[in-house]
Amino acid sequence: MTLDVAIFAGGCFWCTEAVFNELRGVESVESGYIGGGIEHPTYEQVCSGRTGHAEAVRIEFNPSEISYSEMLDIFFHTHDPTTLNRQGGDVGTQYRSAIFPQNGVQAGEAEAAIARNQASWDNPIVTSIEPNAPWYPAEAYHQRYFETNGSRNGYCVAVVGPKLAKFRKSYGARLKGR
Repeated sequence: MTLDVAIFAGGCFWCTEAVFNELRGVESVESGYIGGGIEHPTYEQVCSGRTGHAEAVRIEFNPSEISYSEMLDIFFHTHDPTTLNRQGGDVGTQYRSAIFPQNGVQAGEAEAAIARNQASWDNPIVTSIEPNAPWYPAEAYHQRYFETNGSRNGYCVAVVGPKLAKFRKSYGARLKGR
């Protein structure tokens, strides 16, 4: 089986990771940092807003089970791509909405997805399509964060949980185990 890679930044990576971990055809989701100016940044450095990195997820998926285009549509449906450098109360360039295509085909699909999904939003989509850049995995405690800490973390209870419930309702047929 040959896997493809998608890298999306949609605000806090805990939210984005939780969504894509549940999709059939997704083999792995890793939270991390991309698009910044220093090597091997820490969470604290990225949160300062001074490194230029985005909190993002690196997704390995089986394109025979789910297409990159479908994943882009889910990405646009599960975060607000119309707010520049913020998602809800999370503000800063590290929370920007961005797509990091791995090749020219993905770049073209990203442009088409922005155009296709604009009709679902009253305000213009501000998601950037950025050049692929070095990927830095986030610290171990960020991986599968919602799964292991969701019920004990106020942010997860207030933000991630409702977002995941909306996703499950809309994409029930696409979930693993269904």
